[in-house]
Amino acid sequence: MDEGARRIATMLAATIDERGGAHWCVTGGSTAIGIYRSLANAPLRDAVKWGAVHVWWGDDRYVPRGHPLSNVTAFDDILLGPTGVPIPADQLHPFRTSEAIGRSRSAAWCAAQLTGELRLAGLSAVGGWPVFDVLTLGMGGDGHVLSVFPDSPAFDSLELAVAVPAPTHIEPRVERVTLNPAIVTVAHRLVVVAVGPEKAAVLADVFGQVRAPARWPAQLARREGATWFLDRAAAARLQP
Repeated sequence: MDEGARRIATMLAATIDERGGAHWCVTGGSTAIGIYRSLANAPLRDAVKWGAVHVWWGDDRYVPRGHPLSNVTAFDDILLGPTGVPIPADQLHPFRTSEAIGRSRSAAWCAAQLTGELRLAGLSAVGGWPVFDVLTLGMGGDGHVLSVFPDSPAFDSLELAVAVPAPTHIEPRVERVTLNPAIVTVAHRLVVVAVGPEKAAVLADVFGQVRAPARWPAQLARREGATWFLDRAAAARLQP
């Protein structure tokens, strides 16, 4: 996680130096926790002009902000904690799950709100899809990225953000909201982290000869401009 965090800090700093600001799209789960811990401490904490960073979430569980299952909670608690980094609140762009739930709105409504926010944010676009300066991804044990699971209908959607029914094959079994998987193909810089022996089998398929992103969504990140960070356990079944 430390090496992945260093690469993210380097990418953000370089983008800010080039353009005066950076749009960073973050992930959730255990991948995010390790990255946030590294970024929240010196020397990485001091390597980025955090006041110039806008943060977006690639996906979230349909639970209130602050809930243990929320992808925003670890960011709030670790990276923005008492000794964390100084990112202004109006530069944080999570899915508005708390508002949606509080107003008895659907996950689809929540996704539509972020779609509108993205369209007004002024990001460059390729084929209508927003281009994040840095996109961070973890990979699930089934090969999913974001909340785009194998054979997800999100692959056929033209919306920037979509609601995802609760998966039945993987925990946690809760409804999700996610950005369209097309963002993976156009992001300027991409960091993917996969660790642990439970990822070894699916990584062998992701990097295998058969190209089928709908079956293994992480294959979308097999592209130029992507940097993968794997530990020995996760990479154990990869061909040299």
